[in-house]
Amino acid sequence: MLRPKPPTMPQPTGHLTPPAVVEPTTITPAASVPPPAPLAPAPASTRPTVQLTPGTALALVGGGTAVVLVVGAVLVSLLLAVAVTGVSIAVVAVVLRLLVNDLRKGR
Repeated sequence: MLRPKPPTMPQPTGHLTPPAVVEPTTITPAASVPPPAPLAPAPASTRPTVQLTPGTALALVGGGTAVVLVVGAVLVSLLLAVAVTGVSIAVVAVVLRLLVNDLRKGR
C-alpha cells in the first residue's frame, strides 16, 4: 500500500548564533498609587430610546407608501404580462385549429 512520507525540513545553511540571554531585572515598587475611583453603575435600561419627531414619522410613512406603490406596480405589470401571454397563446391555438380543420377538409 501507499504510505505517506513525512516532509523533511531542510537544514539551515548559514552560521547561526545562539540567542542572547537576558538577565531578569528586579522590580522596585514605586510610590503608592491611590486606588481608582469606583465607576457609577450603568442604568438598568442601556438601550437608547427611539424618539419619533413629526418629520421622521412623515418620512417613514412616505417611504412605506412609496415601497407599497412600487411593489404594487411591479405585481400588476407581471399579472398583465401573464394575461397578455395567455390571450396570445389562446389566439394562436384557435388559428392553428382552424388551419388544421381546413387541411382535413381539403380546401
